[in-house]
Parts: sequence; structure tokens; C-alpha cells
Amino acid sequence: MIWYVAAGGALGSVLRFLLSTAVQERAGAFPLGTLIVNVTGSLLLGFVMEYALATPAISREARALLTTGFCGGYTTFSTFSYETMKLVQDGDYRRAVLYIGLSLVVSLAGILAGFGLAREVLTFRRLA
Repeated sequence: MIWYVAAGGALGSVLRFLLSTAVQERAGAFPLGTLIVNVTGSLLLGFVMEYALATPAISREARALLTTGFCGGYTTFSTFSYETMKLVQDGDYRRAVLYIGLSLVVSLAGILAGFGLAREVLTFRRLA
């Protein structure tokens, strides 16, 4: 099981680096790269957990690889916390509050969307 988590974590970490770097190079001072990673990671985690717990289609090993491994390596709330505190230390309170609010609300919406997406796929599978 540890190797599944390790493999997923390695893949998630590399994808986080590539995506957040690519986005941040174009985003300027606002930490948009981290925000996008957190939201998409939340969407994926919501989908995988809802789908995996409702069907035997995803094995325990695959679930560990995708959730603890991939999503754990991919999402970046420690980076979020650091970037928020840097904004506060720089006196950029407006951006800090905006970043906190967007991260929380949109990531929770990502989980909810993942739940809904999993339910749609499950419904489609039942009809097929």
C-alpha cells in the first residue's frame, strides 16, 4: 500500500509543480497557481471519494494512490498558508482576505462538484 501512496504522491507533486508554475508565471502577484491547484485537487478528491465509496470499481490500492498519494502530493494548503501570511506581512490585507475567501469557498465548491460528478458517472454506469 505504501508504494501506491508514494507513486501517487510523486505524480501529484510533479503535476502541482508544473501546473502552479505555469499559471503563476502569467498571474502576477496573486497566488493563482496555488488556488487553481487547491480547487482542482478538491474537485478530484471529492469525485474519487464519492465514486470509490459507492462502487467497487476503484480498489483500495487505487483509492490510496489517488487520494492520500496523488491528492496529498498535489494539493498545497501548506503553501496556501505561507502565501497568505506573506500577503499579510506585506500589508496586502485585501489580497490576503480575497485569497482566503476564494480558497475556502471555491475549494468547498470543488468538493461538492466532485460529489455531483461522481453521482452522474455512477448513474450513467447504471444505465449503460
